[in-house]
Amino acid sequence: MSETRIVVEEFYRRLGSGEVDRLGELFADEIEWDIYGAEEVPWTGRRTRRRQAVEFFTTLPDHLQPEDFTISHLLVDGTEAVALGTMRHIVKATGKAFASPFAFHFTVADGKITRYVTFEDSLALARAFEAV
Repeated sequence: MSETRIVVEEFYRRLGSGEVDRLGELFADEIEWDIYGAEEVPWTGRRTRRRQAVEFFTTLPDHLQPEDFTISHLLVDGTEAVALGTMRHIVKATGKAFASPFAFHFTVADGKITRYVTFEDSLALARAFEAV
């Protein structure tokens, strides 16, 4: 099994079991992180440090109540991995549902996540936040 697959599977194992405080161990000190979307959505934007990734995962539950998160495929090619699936959350501030297919792109080097880019329905998310 490839190092990339092991790291990404461990990332999702920790996330799914609520070990958010241990996710930081999987990220490099310096990262490329982009979450595209409306600026009204609290977690969109660029991050470059491990502590920012940890902050994202620790504060996300303040904003969203998860209802479903399903990974249908994990594609790995060398240092690159893409998780494909679907998710559904309730935005706590508005009570509105947000459902979307997703693709999360990871790059892993030396056993650490160095790149994390998300692709989701950012318009539906903005609408759930009543940003548009």
